[in-house]
Amino acid sequence: MLSEYISKGTSDTRSGYGAAMTILGEKNPNVVALCADLVGSLKIQPFIDAHPERFFQAGISEANMIGMAAGLATGGKIPFPSTFANFATGRVYDQIRQSVAYSHKNVKISASHAGITLGEDGATHQILEDLGMMKMLPGMVVINPCDYNQTKAATLAAAEYYGPVYLRFGRPKWPIFTPEDQKFEIGKAIQMNEGSDVTIVATGHLVWQSLEAARELEKEGINVDLINIHTIKPLDDAAILKSVSKTRCIVTAEEHQRNGGLGDSVAQLLSLNNPTPQEYVAVNDSFGESGKPIQLMDKYGLGVKDVVNAVKKAISRKN
Repeated sequence: MLSEYISKGTSDTRSGYGAAMTILGEKNPNVVALCADLVGSLKIQPFIDAHPERFFQAGISEANMIGMAAGLATGGKIPFPSTFANFATGRVYDQIRQSVAYSHKNVKISASHAGITLGEDGATHQILEDLGMMKMLPGMVVINPCDYNQTKAATLAAAEYYGPVYLRFGRPKWPIFTPEDQKFEIGKAIQMNEGSDVTIVATGHLVWQSLEAARELEKEGINVDLINIHTIKPLDDAAILKSVSKTRCIVTAEEHQRNGGLGDSVAQLLSLNNPTPQEYVAVNDSFGESGKPIQLMDKYGLGVKDVVNAVKKAISRKN
């Protein structure tokens, strides 16, 4: 199955969001877009050009944007407020908690430039805590797609789902490797390879890193059961438990703090159902710094070699 997932070019995941918004603009008259002065970064100019009456520019006033989105949702619209992930979560957490999550408003918080791959903008903008912050909110769906195609599909699926959703995108060009027509189901993981030696559950940009690691490991005779977890919440418990019952060890891989992200959700699941040796590939209690995305991923333990090393450690603990 690994051979099915090869790079078909590159594009940033935020462009998948922009492409989906263009489609939604034509398909669903209730979809509206909001932005906090970052239209170009969120790739929604085509939506604005086609439907200027359904776009609201909030300016550098993210808290107000979330309030506007909650009000639009109350009026029956499907608002997609969009900005950088750091501003979409850390700056406006109170507004999201009170006006969106607590009230269970049909708002789709669209967050670009997430994680350390934001790169040269540096540590103040490289939020690595957002998945944890958002998954703790009752009723909030948290989605972290892995490439352009999956981001496009995730955005379309979010519009069909009723309730608050957090959509996470990245800044850098990244391999496009999932099928354009692959079914996207919120809360349903995608099996990318079947193996019996170790489970890897990966999300976002780390899905590609894990694919590359699985190919390297295959050369050494290590067979990886690789699962693409695009939805952090609700987590696909059944897929993970089924896999670890076969492999008896697991690696979680994410572009996020080790504390509070996908890895901790998986650890909680396993502790309650099937305690299993687990290794984390994640940022270890650290802020980032300015630099090239790939260089930062390698420095902060998110490289292909880090996934390979984590797999070997997990297998050694099992044995």
